[in-house]
Amino acid sequence: MKSSFARFKQSILFENQDYILVNKPPFLSTLEDRNDPINLLRLAQEVEPNAQVCHRLDKDTSGVLAIARHPEAYRHLSIQFEQRQVTKTYHAVVDGNHQFENRMVDLSILKLSDGTVKIDRAGKSAQTWFTTLQFFKNHSLIQCQPVTGRMHQIRVHLSWLKAPIAGDVTYGGKAFYLSSIKRGYNLKKEAEEEPFMKRMALHAYSLSFLGLNGEKLEITAPYPKDFGALLKQLSQNLS
Repeated sequence: MKSSFARFKQSILFENQDYILVNKPPFLSTLEDRNDPINLLRLAQEVEPNAQVCHRLDKDTSGVLAIARHPEAYRHLSIQFEQRQVTKTYHAVVDGNHQFENRMVDLSILKLSDGTVKIDRAGKSAQTWFTTLQFFKNHSLIQCQPVTGRMHQIRVHLSWLKAPIAGDVTYGGKAFYLSSIKRGYNLKKEAEEEPFMKRMALHAYSLSFLGLNGEKLEITAPYPKDFGALLKQLSQNLS
């Protein structure tokens, strides 16, 4: 079985003297987590002692994440995030059929004491663009481009659109079961069906920003196995 460090090395999508861009696997925290001694920052610092993560992804979210190798690189990218000059693109499988064509959601988000958020005018301003990429029988693949970077922003904005992310039970999404699309799906006697995907179907697909030398960096992260397998199952059952 591969060590966490070996898996981290394998997850690198791009690196230069300033940045390491990785395809973060699901179920790995970006920063320290009381419930898990292993996190992305710790693994990155085994490769580069001065490494700092430039943004965060939820523990269950997979996809591209930028790590700075040194303080100047961190400051350079942090300024671009603050000035909203970084292009972030996510892909989400959502419940239901939805036709979004550059649909902008501009609704403030308030952080709650229980670690979740809600739409509330008293919160911080948040904007996300949504475009439908593909329809399935009872689901849709949506491209999400957040302008701001609020906690759980894509999740709560999609929930407001009545298009919650599949598996995101916190914001109204339903777990996906194979029995919902496969006729005659049989379980072993006394077995309880497990969700096909053990997390919400959200993947940070690409990230685009300017490097220290002014060169545009645009990195795409392939889907992890579970996300790709979900899309394959949905594609095979379109009617």
